[in-house]
Amino acid sequence: MYTQFFGLNEKPFSITPDPRYLFLSERHGEGLAHLIYGVTDSGGFIQLTGEVGTGKTTLVRSLLGQLPEEVDVALVLNPQVTVIEFLRNICQELHVTMPADTGSTMALVDALNRYLLDAHARGRRTILMVDEAQNLAEDVLEQLRLLTNLETARQKLLQIILIGQPELREVLAQNHLRQLAQRVTGRYHLEPLDREESRRYIEHRLKVAGALGEIFDAGAKREVYRLSGGVPRLMNVICDRALLGAYSRESRTVGRDLVRRAATEVSGDEGRRRVASPLVAATAAALLLGSVAAVFWLRNEAPPEPGPAPAEAAAVAEAAVAATVPEDEDPQPAADGMRAGSLEDELGSGKLRATESAAMSRLLGLWGVDYAPGRGAACAQARAAGLSCLVQRGTLGMLRQLNRPAMLTLIDAGGNAYHVLLTGLAEAGAMLAHDDGSLLVSVEELDPLWLGQYTLVWRPPAGAPAVIRPGMLNTSVGWLRNSLAALGFDAAATETGADYFDSELERQLRDFQRQHRLDVDGIAGEQTQIMINTLLASDGSPRLAESGGVLSDLNGSG
Repeated sequence: MYTQFFGLNEKPFSITPDPRYLFLSERHGEGLAHLIYGVTDSGGFIQLTGEVGTGKTTLVRSLLGQLPEEVDVALVLNPQVTVIEFLRNICQELHVTMPADTGSTMALVDALNRYLLDAHARGRRTILMVDEAQNLAEDVLEQLRLLTNLETARQKLLQIILIGQPELREVLAQNHLRQLAQRVTGRYHLEPLDREESRRYIEHRLKVAGALGEIFDAGAKREVYRLSGGVPRLMNVICDRALLGAYSRESRTVGRDLVRRAATEVSGDEGRRRVASPLVAATAAALLLGSVAAVFWLRNEAPPEPGPAPAEAAAVAEAAVAATVPEDEDPQPAADGMRAGSLEDELGSGKLRATESAAMSRLLGLWGVDYAPGRGAACAQARAAGLSCLVQRGTLGMLRQLNRPAMLTLIDAGGNAYHVLLTGLAEAGAMLAHDDGSLLVSVEELDPLWLGQYTLVWRPPAGAPAVIRPGMLNTSVGWLRNSLAALGFDAAATETGADYFDSELERQLRDFQRQHRLDVDGIAGEQTQIMINTLLASDGSPRLAESGGVLSDLNGSG
């Protein structure tokens, strides 16, 4: 999705706890120190509390990655259980040999005690961590207190760490639980980040994800802090949605306005958003199916700012837009069979022949392939001709970059699907194949109908699509090396030979992918190979701005 656009290796603001992204603010560093103390020192309870989303679980996972070799851990993630279920859970976590009577509290405690004594004799220590401990029932808390009675003459056999929301402090402050509270030997409460820490938190996560430069400007970072209160989880959600917004607008930086809109979306504040279009149901379905999430932004924002287009294409497109007539008049054909009109009206008229079969027939025809609907799938017929289909989701910016005609799948307000052939793309609009020539439609009109799905045809260098990976040894690697060298990347062969995919070639490939806003993974997949072919203009393939004779060749020969 947006990762390749920003040159990232992965999504930087996932809400899944990942120790690699642990940001140790002063408070988080102290919290981790308290947990480490609980592992290295024997006796009693350690209590770690914090508001929802402040990073408690991330600290725990970081701790688990730093445990000494001699420590065994039982981690209880669901504390809303009975005493018997709780004891069984602990025994299962530690692989304790279960007693015959697993419904007896005494039998389970005795089995656990035998295990702990044996572990102690072998020089091992045992830690019990209970997450969301504020949800523990009072009888389970009492059983926890009794477990601390399992000891030798010199030390406790079980160290217990309770992790929970602020309510845990209130629970343990109750008078009838004072015996348990008195055994808490270390308490720590996580606070949200301050403004400076929030700034460094955003930068830290982006850097871990592979960012090479600034993505959030200073105002955006301040706004994230103001709207989230410094709570890391809220910051992640807002930043993730803001990146989607920037991606949909093809903006390489995130500003304050995008952050505000992101926060509005994640908070569900309908009063601050524009009225949703009738396509909202189709959009939601597309999101669930993994389509470009940026389509929501396209419902509520100005259309994306397109990338630079050749001057000739812009001039042709502007002339066509100028020819548009009022709604109560029939649109008049423009020069060279090009006409400007309403996409909705044209879909209804049938002149776009908006079926998948018709669109693929037109697309394959650009490659000199006669598509016969009765002879199997269009992409299978393409393969028989040495071509390949790429079915993806993306943006108009990505299609402009790949510079190939593509079949777009459109969805109207009633959920009806249409398939149209994109033959040209300029700043003012998009060119679609039409029975009378070509139809120019504005980006604003296309955006609500297109959820990002496209199919394009390309010619693989080896005759069949194959991913080119590090460590491979074949002629495809030689093609990749020679192609990158022709594009100005120093991919000269080493002593291993031109056909071997070595680390230096991988580095050059990553630089190429980053430069062209592709997924920076060091693997030459279909999009990377298509981009190389497009830049080299070596395969004689159709280009977006030249198909059908409507727009002149704007990209050089080939």
